[in-house]
This record gives sequence, C-alpha cells and structure tokens, in this order.
Amino acid sequence: MRLGVLDIGSNTGHLLVVDAHGGAAPLPAYSYKEPLRLAEHLDDEGAVSQAGIDALTEFCRQALVVAEDKGCEEMLGFATSAVRDAGNSDAVLEHVREVTGVDLEVLPGEDEARLTFLAVRRWFGWSAGRLAVFDIGGGSLEIAGGQDEAPDVAWSLPLGAARLAKDWFGSGVPDEEGIRALRRQIRAEIARDAGNLLRAGAPDRAAATSKTFRSLARICGAAPSADGPLVPRQLPAAALAEWLPKLIAMSPEELAVLPGVSPSRSHQIVPGALVAEAVLDIFDLPALEVCPWALREGVILERFDQISVLEGVWPGGTSLR
Repeated sequence: MRLGVLDIGSNTGHLLVVDAHGGAAPLPAYSYKEPLRLAEHLDDEGAVSQAGIDALTEFCRQALVVAEDKGCEEMLGFATSAVRDAGNSDAVLEHVREVTGVDLEVLPGEDEARLTFLAVRRWFGWSAGRLAVFDIGGGSLEIAGGQDEAPDVAWSLPLGAARLAKDWFGSGVPDEEGIRALRRQIRAEIARDAGNLLRAGAPDRAAATSKTFRSLARICGAAPSADGPLVPRQLPAAALAEWLPKLIAMSPEELAVLPGVSPSRSHQIVPGALVAEAVLDIFDLPALEVCPWALREGVILERFDQISVLEGVWPGGTSLR
C-alpha cells in the first residue's frame, strides 16, 4: 500500500510518501516539504496569523496534489504543537478543510510522545530494554519511557526550539543574565515532572529524535546524513557542554554554516541546545542515541498495525484466521 503522511509541524510541513505493509519497515518513496515556521507565525494573543494560515493552506493544497500524483491510496494528516496550542486552532483547521479538503487531526502532546516512542521502539527493538525517548520539536519537547511498545509515561512540554527562539531570541541572543534566566526556566519545566521517568530507574537505552537533536549531534561530531540511517550517531553530554558556550557566542551567520544546520533553523540552535543540555543533565544521561525514526514513522506504524488487525493478520505477520 502506498500511503501519504502529512505532518504539519511547528517548523515544517512535510508530506512523506511511503510504501509499506504490516510487519515491514516503511519504505520512503517521495518527500515534499516546505518551511512553514508556524510557531513563529503566532500573534500576541497566541493565534496563528493570516500569513501563517495562508502558508499552511497552500502547502496542504500542494501536498494533496503531490499525494495524488504519486498514487497514494490514503493520506493521513496531522498537526502538532503550533496548531494544537493556537488560540484559533479550530478556525485554522476548518479553513484548511474548506479550501483544500484536507482534514488535519490535531495530535495531543501525549499522543505525539507515545507515537514517537513506538517508532523508536520498533527501530531499536526489544534488545533496547527499558527505553527513554526525547524529541525536541519546534513547539514542544516530548518525553516518554517504558519497557513495552506503548510507553509507561509520556508527556509534552512547551519547550520547542522555535517557540523559545521566538520568545527569547526575537531581538538577538540574550545577554548572560537572559541566557541564565532561560536556562533556569527550561530546567524547572523539565524537572517538575522528571520523576515520572526517573522513579523507574535509569533506562537501558536513551534515544533522541528530531532535527534539533540531529543537528546538535552533527555539530558534536556525528556522521553526516549522507552516510545513511544505519550509521550509529550519538549526542554526548560532554561534547555538548563544550560546544554550548561557543554556540552562544556565534553570530547567526556563523551558526548557519555549522555542519548539520540549515540556515532557516540556525536561530533555533542555541535554545535547542539549552533544552538538550537540560535533558542530559536532569536525567543523568552520558549521551543520547539519535534515532532516524520519529513521529511520522510512528503514525505510519500504528496505521498499518490497525490495518493488519482488521485484515486478520497480527502486526508480526501471523494469520489470526
């Protein structure tokens, strides 16, 4: 089956076309994406601006054409933090539906964390043992942990790299006291519910997903994406701690030419690094393993699990009839 997955994130709109069936890894067939930056298209009341609505609507219209051209039998559309938290969320979704016919489902933060956890679990397998998963998106930070395919704990925090960049870096990099205040806020937010994960003890494996973590890992010496998804990649706490003061001191132009950093996201690197540093410190992790699968793959895997059960086949491929 060819499936289109339309992911409306806080930074980017991304249509991923995949060939997949129950029990198999989704095989990417085509990718279409645009930088929407919805987390930065919020007005003073927290509503998506008209410019943001127009950009989102046009992207959904184009994505539907691409999905049809590529032969998708079904398209799953979902939106995450920027639309979820917007004061005019319902109006935005209704406008997109009326103009394009695309019906976007808003994922609650807990579901976002749960589906990302599912993808990471399937990638690393049962040998990962008790797994902890962290995802820094544009609008939120997702945290999940557990021993099974469904996490025991999963929650979302308003600590996305784009959100923090908009709120704290709109006039440039804050001074030393401003950075200290942001660092303090980030750590207080994460520490408030850290016991949800910590009370079960140290995880056997800790993983990170998302562009922000991938970029930070690349800055700290991980292999480039051109080497393929099967190459192990890590974000070591010691390396990030060494890099962080340098990142804070860099100009936007200097950040934009770092390995793994796209110019459109260079302003998000420092706030993202502060969140990553806090995660590693508060959860006492020496490093995070970077997983190439994340939320989109989790949505795909859950959908094909559902199809397999409906067709009388267990996700592993054994007939139930």
